[in-house]
Amino acid sequence: MTSKTDKRPSGTSSGVSSGISSTPAMQINVGIADYAVGDDGVTLATIGLGSCVAIALHSRRARIGALAHVLLPNAALSGGADTPGKFASTALPVMLRRMRELGVTDDVEARLVGGSSMFTALLAPGAPSLGSRNVAAARASCAEHGVTIVAEDVGGAHGRSVYFDVAAGTVLVHSIQMGDVSL
Repeated sequence: MTSKTDKRPSGTSSGVSSGISSTPAMQINVGIADYAVGDDGVTLATIGLGSCVAIALHSRRARIGALAHVLLPNAALSGGADTPGKFASTALPVMLRRMRELGVTDDVEARLVGGSSMFTALLAPGAPSLGSRNVAAARASCAEHGVTIVAEDVGGAHGRSVYFDVAAGTVLVHSIQMGDVSL
């Protein structure tokens, strides 16, 4: 995969794919079904989370982080070629592997964002929303890989954008409907 860093303002798509940068004050924009890894000079960002889930991984000691914009809960819902960031079950191991290649040896913590129920009127009565299934898949993948979830902003019926300051280890969740939340 190619990598690229982007100096554009927040909310601007860059087509970044699995990049890493060590240049101060850089923002890497993560697209749908993609992921990126960065160090303490990077903000990892993804916009337009509805039913999708952002998984932010962080190593406090190494100051290395990763962010995935997970589209679907499992491969059974997908047709065609898939990228590692498309599912929690494939995004987590590839992000952890890349973080370890960059020197992470300690525990990694996770923050989950998104998983909204955007189209409840289209659901059969009692059926789980795609968003809730995405959140469940992200939690299960974290548990499977021994990653502790330290914060969540999930569910509801509103969109979100994520700005992950790798140096600080903080995730800013922006929502027009609900305001900003820091995780």
